[in-house]
Amino acid sequence: MQNGYDIIIPVFNEKNILKLLDYLFDKAKKYNQVFICYDSEEDITVQLIKKSKFININHLKLLKNPDTGPCEAIKNGLKNSTSEAAIIYPADDFFNGELLDKMFEYKKSGYDIVCPSRFIKGGKIKNCPLIKYLIVRIVSITLFYFSSLKIKDPTNGFRLFSHKVLKNYKIESTLGFSYSLELLIKSHLDNKKIIEIPSTWIERDDQRSNFKILKWSKDYLRWYFIAIFS
Repeated sequence: MQNGYDIIIPVFNEKNILKLLDYLFDKAKKYNQVFICYDSEEDITVQLIKKSKFININHLKLLKNPDTGPCEAIKNGLKNSTSEAAIIYPADDFFNGELLDKMFEYKKSGYDIVCPSRFIKGGKIKNCPLIKYLIVRIVSITLFYFSSLKIKDPTNGFRLFSHKVLKNYKIESTLGFSYSLELLIKSHLDNKKIIEIPSTWIERDDQRSNFKILKWSKDYLRWYFIAIFS
């Protein structure tokens, strides 16, 4: 296990990936490796990186996923992580790069999970489609008030997990970003240390979202009800 943290980025045809890598390499300093997890060699993300200066950087790794979808991409990155923590980072996030080293400092001070939050004081969410916003808010509010999980943004896929959490809990989820809620609930029920810090989310300008509410609802609802009734 290496000191520092790994950054895991699930991707799907990310046209701005080179801009994102420039941004992250400028803002984050204490990472070890960046894993770009993709489904297909035809993904434009892979093609852009292979033609760029980044292809020769040792700490940037392209990982082809054994199965498709964001959950499988994240599990692939976590499987390859060898650092004392891993941060799952959105491929279209140009607002939270400065948080990464700060999140790792919280881990070093004893926290097992660090949860960037859009819904605590100092957090921000903009341009989110109404249906998506309402669903996320309803889930967040009901879990906060009707379960023992006192996290105001429990479904956020942007998270830091310690190596201890990743080693102790097998991810059962297969859909969407439900892995994040799953690991949060398992860690909470096992009395792991969790902290929430403010973050910013601004929906991408083209409104293209891979957030598939109905398709992913089964995994989310499973962990939602486990949290409520535990």
